[in-house]
Amino acid sequence: MKSLYRITPAIGLSLLLSAPSVTTSAATLNGAGSSAAAPLYNIWAQAYTKKSADTLDYKPVGSSGGIKQIKAREIDFGASDVAMSTADLKKEKLIQFPSAISGVVPVVNLPGIKSGDLKLTGDILAAIFSRKITMWNDATIAAINPAINLPAKNIEVIVRQDGSGTTYNYTDYLSKVSADWKIAYSKNFTIAWHKDLTQIKGSSGIVAGIKKTPYAISYIDYNYVLQDKLTAVQLKNRDGKFLPPSAESFAAALTASQWKSKASFDEMLTDKPGPNVWPITMGTFVIVPQVSATPEKTIALLKFFSWGFLNGDHLVNNVDLVRLPDAIQARVYKEMTTVTDKNGKPLQWSLQ
Repeated sequence: MKSLYRITPAIGLSLLLSAPSVTTSAATLNGAGSSAAAPLYNIWAQAYTKKSADTLDYKPVGSSGGIKQIKAREIDFGASDVAMSTADLKKEKLIQFPSAISGVVPVVNLPGIKSGDLKLTGDILAAIFSRKITMWNDATIAAINPAINLPAKNIEVIVRQDGSGTTYNYTDYLSKVSADWKIAYSKNFTIAWHKDLTQIKGSSGIVAGIKKTPYAISYIDYNYVLQDKLTAVQLKNRDGKFLPPSAESFAAALTASQWKSKASFDEMLTDKPGPNVWPITMGTFVIVPQVSATPEKTIALLKFFSWGFLNGDHLVNNVDLVRLPDAIQARVYKEMTTVTDKNGKPLQWSLQ
C-alpha cells in the first residue's frame, strides 16, 4: 500500500491505457446528488463531449438524495459532499472517491457591507442559527466588528430544507465549536431547524433567497459565492485567525488532514488546525457500485471521471473548486480498478 503514494496520475493512467480496450457504444451517464458538485460535473461533461459521444444527465437533488438513489441502483453514480462510512459502503457494495475540494461559506445581505467586511465566529453562527442572537447590532457581533455600523435589524436566517451535504458539513462544524449546538441540533443532512428560520430547497434557491432578503444570513458552497457575487464573511478558525474563504485555505485544511497520508477520505475536513485553514472545508465524492450490472456503461462512466482527473484540472479551477493533489488522484485511479462485473472479473478499459 505504501507504494501507492509514489504513483503519479500519469503513471496510474498509463496502467489503464495498457489494459485491453473495450469498445462501447454511446452512453448517457445518469448521476444525481450534490448541488455543490453540479457545476464541476457539467463543465467536465461539456468538454468531454468534444471527444466522446457519451453524455451526462446530472440532477442536483442534494447529497442525501444522491446516496439514496445510488443505493437503490436508480442511477449510474451518486454524488455527495459527505463521504459514506466504510461499513456502509461494504454493506451496500459501493465504492467512493473524491472529485474535488470546496468549502461552506456563511453569506449575508447587509446593505453597505462588502464581502469580507463582516467578521463572525463559530459560536456566534451557532447562536444566530439557533435564534439565541436575533439582531444584527447584538453586542457579541459588534464586539468583533468595531469598524462597522451594524443595523438595528432582525437577522433573517435562511437554511436548506432538502437533504444537503452542505448542511451536514456546516452543522458538523457548528457541533465541533459549540457544545450547545451539538446537544440541541447535532449534525445531519437535514436539521430540525428553529421554527423562525426560512427553509429553501437547493443551492440555487439559497442564492435567490439571500439576494432578495435584506438583513439575511445563510450558508452556501464557495463556488456559488463567487459565481453569484454573494457577500461572504470572514470566519475565525481554530487557530484564532479571521480569514476569508479561498482555494488556498481549503487546500490548507486538506494538508492538515489524513487524506494525503492515509487516504482517509471519510475524515471530515471541518475545524482543522492551522493559521491559513478555512474552518468549513469539505470534499465532494462520487459513489458507484462495486459490482456493475451494466459493464459497458460503467466503463463509460469510469472513463469520463478518469478523463476529468487527467484533463480537467483547469476546469476545476473555472468553477472555483480545488483539484485533488496527485497522490490522492493516484488513489482514486486505484479505487476505480476494483470495479468488477457480476462474475467478479475486473472491468477492462482504457481512455483510448
